Amino acid sequence: MGITLNICLYLSFNFISAAYFSILRTGTCQLQGHFRLNGMYQDGDVIFGGLFEVDFLTVFPELSFRTAPEPPYCEQFDMESFQQAQTMAFAIDEINRNPNLLPNITLGYHLYDNCVMLGMAFRAALSLTSGTEASFSNLNCTGPPPVIGIVGDSSSTVSIAISSILGLFRVPIVSHYATCSCLSDRKKYPSFSRTIPSDAFQVRAMVQILKYFGWTWVGLIYSDDDYGVYAAQSFQQEMQLFGHCVAFSESLPHDNNPRDIQHITGVIQASTARVVVVFSTPSFLIPLIDEVVLQNMTGRHWIASEAWATSFVHHTPRLLPFLKGTLGIAIRRGEIQGLHDFLLRLRPSNDPKNNMLRIFWENMFRCSFETGVRETDGEQVKKVCTGQEDLSITDTPYTDVSELRASYNVYKAVYALAHGLNDLMQCEEGRGPFSGNSCADITNLKPWQLVHYLQKVNFTTGFGDHVSFDKNGDALAIYDVLNWQPSSDGAIRVQTVGVVNEEAATGMVLTLNDDALYWNFEPKKPPRSVCSESCPPGTRQATRKGFPVCCFDCLPCGDGEISNTTDAIECTMCPDEFWSNPDKDQCVLKEVEFLSYEDPLGISLTTASLLGACFCALVMVIFAHHRNTPIVRANNSELSFLLLLSLKLCFLCVLLFIGRPQLWTCQLRHAVFGISFVLCISSILVKTMVVIAVFKSSRPEGNGAMKWFGAAQQRCTVLVLIAIQVVICAVWLSTASPTPHKNSQYIRSKIVYECAIGSVAGFSMLLAYIGLLAAVSFLLAFLARNLPDNFNEAKFITFSMLIFCAVWIAFVPAYVSSPGKYAVAVEIFAILASSFGLLVAIFAPKCYIILLHPERNTKKAIMGRETQKK
Repeated sequence: MGITLNICLYLSFNFISAAYFSILRTGTCQLQGHFRLNGMYQDGDVIFGGLFEVDFLTVFPELSFRTAPEPPYCEQFDMESFQQAQTMAFAIDEINRNPNLLPNITLGYHLYDNCVMLGMAFRAALSLTSGTEASFSNLNCTGPPPVIGIVGDSSSTVSIAISSILGLFRVPIVSHYATCSCLSDRKKYPSFSRTIPSDAFQVRAMVQILKYFGWTWVGLIYSDDDYGVYAAQSFQQEMQLFGHCVAFSESLPHDNNPRDIQHITGVIQASTARVVVVFSTPSFLIPLIDEVVLQNMTGRHWIASEAWATSFVHHTPRLLPFLKGTLGIAIRRGEIQGLHDFLLRLRPSNDPKNNMLRIFWENMFRCSFETGVRETDGEQVKKVCTGQEDLSITDTPYTDVSELRASYNVYKAVYALAHGLNDLMQCEEGRGPFSGNSCADITNLKPWQLVHYLQKVNFTTGFGDHVSFDKNGDALAIYDVLNWQPSSDGAIRVQTVGVVNEEAATGMVLTLNDDALYWNFEPKKPPRSVCSESCPPGTRQATRKGFPVCCFDCLPCGDGEISNTTDAIECTMCPDEFWSNPDKDQCVLKEVEFLSYEDPLGISLTTASLLGACFCALVMVIFAHHRNTPIVRANNSELSFLLLLSLKLCFLCVLLFIGRPQLWTCQLRHAVFGISFVLCISSILVKTMVVIAVFKSSRPEGNGAMKWFGAAQQRCTVLVLIAIQVVICAVWLSTASPTPHKNSQYIRSKIVYECAIGSVAGFSMLLAYIGLLAAVSFLLAFLARNLPDNFNEAKFITFSMLIFCAVWIAFVPAYVSSPGKYAVAVEIFAILASSFGLLVAIFAPKCYIILLHPERNTKKAIMGRETQKK
């Protein structure tokens, strides 16, 4: 486009320089040449210009390089675009008949066909601004210019080109169909305005539709012109902003190269995207749709930009199987009262300036104003045009006013220029906006003066639509959403199914009637167009390396993490006292774990504890019943009962370790455990010392041993040893008392409710003191193991202490390595095992003699064994 624009600039400056030398020679401006243009003309006090795409094809004659080339000409007449040109003529006629708008001013028009070619459009624009008179002698340049403003062009590329040149002279241009967002640059295009929203709004509207149906993976096709390129760039940026992806992006070539078209269709078929967005004009898109039909390519849903969403070219029955269900964005539909009757009153003219009317008449009625037979597209013309044919019996896009969109924008553009000119005429001298508070002179009107008023127009059409321009010359953004549906005659009809507009407060708002939508898929539902299916709650997205963000894998959340939304990017950690449920989509309270009475392990340990206590009670009953027998009275029966009591306390203290930890149970469990075991071990220690003292007192050199270790001394020794443990417990509980604690470190999925020991030093001293007493008892009992048989209780004490020490030595590593409630169970097991060991090792032999061999439970029998040994 830049090269073409440079060529146009070069040509225009050549004309200017030639005109300058002509002035020097003759004193008048001489027209240097005529362009071969199709147009319509009506004279008036003020002339509005117009540029329309009435023909689709520009034909360039062959170049012989021997004679001056013939000017290019246009073919393939478009009825819909001609209706737009006639709408401008109707609007000017309506304004001329309106006494409240531009009174005493008659508007005229000069319209040209640009043939969808930049070169032709530039020729037409230069003809509008410079005029077509053969000579011009008013060298003072007074009076109005040939045109005061231009309606058009519909192409963004053409609008960019002519606005770049005419903007230098501030000629107001109001386009009805150029949507390129680049035209909103007021510095580059200071005199450009439009009655159609910018592509920036169109792109946002289309992305809203994609979001509405969950289409995150789409293909993109765009025409290789300013309209398509800028729209494609904006679309890709907007898609990226919303986290959507473009599966492929292909441009439609200028030359309609079949190889390029086949490449594009191959890309569409190979892609997993089921939705294809197309930014293109109908002329670019026709070859691609023909190739789609040729390859019988179905299973794709098309999204049409406003440039082709309402084009009748694609509404034929041949295209129905491939394009039905298409969704499109279209400019706002309007109604123009009286337009239909005006269109039917049209008659051809012999004026060369109105040759477009003759071309229209020949195409409408398949006739010719030239006599004689000639061929057109291989078919002979069968009749001659009379000019009296009846337009009311025709059914073409020209006479169809049910879907006025582009034509309605033309209508608004003409009225915008008219209202600007009306405001200019209402200016009061001395209060004007120009230098010295002056107003514009209607007899010497300058285009830039109209630009000033055009920027401030604010009116409402007869259809009720508000028309104004923002600071960039853009109109208010509002679109209709269209759906291509099968009609009764087998063709395609366009149905309005929604609207999308942009509001200052809420932004882009999309409203759709889902029940009115038609889908070209079975079942009749929207297609799925995603690179990866949505990740359900409980999972997160993990982008595939080398793929767009829409292509991802769904990974389950880790333990303790959840995602409660679809397509979560990250999983969320649960709070400290919560854990993820099995589906990983909700945080639930962690299971609180402790050794309870309902737990099978707790029931087993409780049962063992109570059995141990019962056994102790049973032994106490047996000993109490046989308290006067020698085997009970041996070695101080009081110590035996004290030992049984302490063992019973050891068994019962286990119950403090079972159940939900509370402050009082945490404080008591280790204190009762420590004191009970000290009572037990100190009783055993004193019994051992009694055995040794009795042995020594039986020897000649130890006659006074028992005098110093009588019953009172034994009780005092036990009390002193217990008192030391009581002091340790008191200091521990007063400084760093054990408390209930919820521990999540052992098992992250559970809360282990345990008793924190508070002070490691205090707990260590408690165990160390028990260990010290046990070690001393074991050592003394081991040294006394070989005493005579009648004093052989030392052997049983040795064995019992061996069991006790073995259990508690094994307890340390087992306790450290056991998690949660099992650490408590290990401690309970150690208490029970050591208690049962002491109970069985010390009292089982005596109960055996008492119950099964009472004959051996006599003083004579005990003394007899001693005599027999001697």
